[in-house]
Amino acid sequence: RRVRGRIATNMINFVLLVSRQGKTRLTKWYQPYTQKERTKMLREITSLVLNRAPRLCNFIEWKKYKLVYRRYASLFFILGIDDTDNELIALEVVHHFVEILDKYFGNVCELDLIFNFYKAYFILDEVVMSGELQETSKKAVLRIMSQQDAMQD
Repeated sequence: RRVRGRIATNMINFVLLVSRQGKTRLTKWYQPYTQKERTKMLREITSLVLNRAPRLCNFIEWKKYKLVYRRYASLFFILGIDDTDNELIALEVVHHFVEILDKYFGNVCELDLIFNFYKAYFILDEVVMSGELQETSKKAVLRIMSQQDAMQD
């Protein structure tokens, strides 16, 4: 796939879940970064998002990315997308992920993600694969999660 004369990368380059206190709850990287780069990016992005006024829009142009974020309860869900991608679609991906988490955990909270982080990663892997939206059906993801739970029991 080509975008403006260059080969397009994934729509989503990374997914971050950060608490209001700045604690990282989930990270998923879809591009190769060194650990040093990841740590630096995480620190800068967290600072940008947490220090932003609530009345401002949920999009930030940062370096070669657009940061799309949304706060749900005490967590910020942050996507790093390409600067040419549609921010509203990315915001819908965040909302879709949160709705699935909410249905699976029954009114999801930060503690659910702390104590069941592997399930949150599994759900994210069902929804987004290689930086692209994979599954749009909430029912399909929830069915797969219930099958996974049955296998663990």
